[in-house]
Amino acid sequence: MREEITETKQIFDGRIVDLAVHQVRLPNGKQAERELITHPGAAAIVALDDAQNVLLIRQFRLGADQVLVELPAGTLELGEDPAVCAARELQEETGYRPGQLERLGGWFVAPGYTTEYIHLFVATDLTHDPIEGDEDEFIEVFRLPLTEAVAMAARGEIGNSTGVAGLLWAARHLGV
Repeated sequence: MREEITETKQIFDGRIVDLAVHQVRLPNGKQAERELITHPGAAAIVALDDAQNVLLIRQFRLGADQVLVELPAGTLELGEDPAVCAARELQEETGYRPGQLERLGGWFVAPGYTTEYIHLFVATDLTHDPIEGDEDEFIEVFRLPLTEAVAMAARGEIGNSTGVAGLLWAARHLGV
């Protein structure tokens, strides 16, 4: 069932993603074209305080053309350990450093056209220790009980797959 790349045309090399058009040989021997965005991957964090409140963020997303409720998350640097990325992004986006960081798993975002893979972590034992975030990010941090955040996801009030999947995975892992 594998496809074999027979030719590649690099279309775009960006700061975060690259785009290529690949000619592939299908299992039946025929040729097809695949557009593929290469992405270094990301880490997303369900950060819980001592009262089982989850730290969420609001951030404008151009692709959705709206402010979305999200989990803290960020792109891996080249060769970076996903746990290191998760700790850094949590601190940059929320001002909290995790004392404990547990990896729950991960998923491909949309493997039909991108290589992006998101690693999911639960962070606990949080310490307020803000560091400077990215200058092009404008983020509002807020807290909700984990049960309410899961209910928001179930009601469709969290409009990104990382937030929905991350909250549901964490809630199941924690028995909520």
